Order: sequence, then structure tokens, then C-alpha cells
Amino acid sequence: MVQDSYNIIPVTLAVMLHAIVFGSLFVAFDLSRDTAPPMPLLITATLVSEDAIAPPPERQPEPEPEPEVQQPDPEELARERAEEQKRRDDALNEQQRLEDIKRKEAERKAAEDKARREREAEEHRKELEARRLADIEQQRQDNRLEEERLLRESQAEIIAADAAQLEAQNSSEAQVYQAQIIQKVRRNWARPGTARDDLKCVVAVEQVPGGAVVSARVIECNGDDIVQRSVENAVHKASPLPQPSNPILFLRRFQITFTIDD
Repeated sequence: MVQDSYNIIPVTLAVMLHAIVFGSLFVAFDLSRDTAPPMPLLITATLVSEDAIAPPPERQPEPEPEPEVQQPDPEELARERAEEQKRRDDALNEQQRLEDIKRKEAERKAAEDKARREREAEEHRKELEARRLADIEQQRQDNRLEEERLLRESQAEIIAADAAQLEAQNSSEAQVYQAQIIQKVRRNWARPGTARDDLKCVVAVEQVPGGAVVSARVIECNGDDIVQRSVENAVHKASPLPQPSNPILFLRRFQITFTIDD
């Protein structure tokens, strides 16, 4: 053990020290005698246990000198504070800059989305408007075609009716119908004293189905006003006029020629 080796060394040194001391005594004693026979050197040693020998005091470590506390330089402190404040300000500015970038980016995206939605809505509105106008135009074309078809059909019907009526008017049946009207008008006529024997008056007559006279107006006559009024009154008194046996012969507006000789 390390501790045992350290204890043996002091013991050995102690033994040697005692031997030297005793040896010095004997040498001094021999020199004080004049002559003396040599004596054997006797060495007496005392064994001292290591427990009896006190270990040398441990050397206390010298206390380290306290470091000299240097007072901070006010200018250095101010500079450090300024640098620290600048770092904080720079960090805040950078954070604010990044937040501004994010905010502007969000606003830009929002504006783009809004513009896109408005553009899509406008395109959709235009598309609907175009469809509406196309439908209106198609409906107009369809209506025009239908009107043209109806007009053609109506004209064809009118032409056919006119042809049939013209043919009927030229028939003997039409002559009989006209003669019946004139005879009824003459029966209701009171001849004025100024009426000439060669009297001839053309009267425009308008009637409704059933023969009721709506109007009677002389448009040509060789008689005076009294004669003309008498003829018109005769037509009104003849209402309702005789109706034709063939409905195609019915005329809402027609003219009769009134004479005395007939």
C-alpha cells in the first residue's frame, strides 16, 4: 500500500539518526582517553513502531489569491448595452419585416382570389347573357317563321275565300240575294217630290251577321240632299237585311245601286 511505504521511510531515517548520535558519543569518549584498548562498537537501537512516530504535518495548500475584481468600463458597458439594444431592435425589425411580408402576401393572395372570383362571375354573367340573347334571337326567328307560315296560310285562305266569294258573287244566287236587299230597301223608301225619274244613287252599306245595318251612306247620286237622305233612311228601315242561303255570299260591307225603274 502507498501509505505503508511512506511510514517505513521515516522509521528508517529515525533509526539511522539514533545510530549516528550514539556513534558520535563513543568517538568523543575514546579521544578523551590517552590510550585505551580498542573496544568493540556497540550500537543500541530502539525500535519505534510506526504508530509511535507522528506523521509529518500535511502541508496546507496556500490559498489562491482572490482574483482582482475589475470594475467594468462604463463606456464598454454602454457600448455593450447599445449593441444588445441594437440586436434586439434588429430582431424586432426583422420580425416586423417578415410579418409585413406575410401580411402583404396574404393581402395579395386575397386580392387575387377576389379578382379571380369577380372575373369568373363576370364571365359567367356574360355567358348567361349571351345564352339569353341567343335564346331571344332564336325565339324571334321561330316567331318570324311561324308568322310567315301563318301569313302564307292566311293569304292562301284569303285568296281562296276571295276566289270563292268572287265566283259566288258572279253566280245567279248572288244576283238573287242582291235583288232581295234592293227590293226591301225600295219598300221602305218614301219618294220625295224632288226625286227624278232617272234617279240613280250608289249607297255604301255596312251590316253585321244577322243583317243588322250599322251604317248607310250615299257616295254617288244625281238627286238632291233630300233624296239622298231618303235613300239612306230607307236602308236603315230595311234592317235587318235579308240573309243569303249560302254564307259565303254574306258581305259585311257592300254597295247597292238604288234606282226608281228597278
